[in-house]
Amino acid sequence: MSAEGPGQALFAFVRHWSRRTAAVADQGRLVLVGEAVHSLAGRGAETTVNAIAVEIGLDQSGASRLVKAAIEAGYLSMEASRSDGRRREVSLTAAGRSMLDQAHRWQEQVFDQLTDGWSEKRRSEFQRAMSDLIDRSHQLHAP
Repeated sequence: MSAEGPGQALFAFVRHWSRRTAAVADQGRLVLVGEAVHSLAGRGAETTVNAIAVEIGLDQSGASRLVKAAIEAGYLSMEASRSDGRRREVSLTAAGRSMLDQAHRWQEQVFDQLTDGWSEKRRSEFQRAMSDLIDRSHQLHAP
C-alpha cells in the first residue's frame, strides 16, 4: 500500500469504483438513484427529488434527470405525498426492488472477491467500520 492516509485511501477506492464503462455506468446511475430512495425510505425520510439530490450529492436538476430515467426504466414511481399533496414522493416499484436485489447480490460477490483470503473476523470488522462511517456521515449531514 502507498503512503497515503486513510482518507486518501477511502476516496481513491470510491473514485476507482465510480469509473466504469458507459453501459455499467448507466446501470450504476439507476442503481444509485434506487439506493438513494431505498435508503431515505429506510430512515423514514422524505423521498422527494430534493431529498434524493442531497442523498447522492447532486444538484436538483441532476437528481431530477436520474429520477426521470429510473421512472422511464420502470424502477421508480412518483406520486403526490400523502402528508402534503403539493409534494411529490418517489418510491421503488417491484422492478426497482428486483433491480436492487440483483445489484446487492453483485455487490456481495465483488466484496467476496476483494476480500478473498480474509478471515471472517476481518470481513465483519471491515463491514462494521464502513457502516459506522456511513452512519456518522448521515449524522454530520442531517438537515
